[in-house]
Amino acid sequence: MNISLNRAMALTALVLALFAALRSQTSWTQSQTQRVQLIENDQAKVWRSLVLPNAPLTMHRHEHPRVIIPLQGGTMNIVDQSGAKEVHVWETGKAYWLPANPPNTMHADVNAGDKPIEVIVVELEKEK
Repeated sequence: MNISLNRAMALTALVLALFAALRSQTSWTQSQTQRVQLIENDQAKVWRSLVLPNAPLTMHRHEHPRVIIPLQGGTMNIVDQSGAKEVHVWETGKAYWLPANPPNTMHADVNAGDKPIEVIVVELEKEK
């Protein structure tokens, strides 16, 4: 677990360091829910997601644990295919650990607020 946590902390620091550069270089519109891949290799996937109110991400799953870093926080409902809901309150600038999803499950990310939620996600490809 310490190795995973250390790896997550290192990747989080990398993402935060890259954020300033990406903010000015990446074309980003806040007119639609979207996900933009930033890094993908055999160690990690890093992407930036914007989830608008009333515009959830489509059903998907995460095979690996991940760190969520809200650039613009809010309340995100994680709704699985059965309709069960987890409520996550993400504060801007904090980091949150989310485990891999259970086998054979899917979920949608639903912004429960009235403002966009923007996050950087670091998924650890070698962890389960």
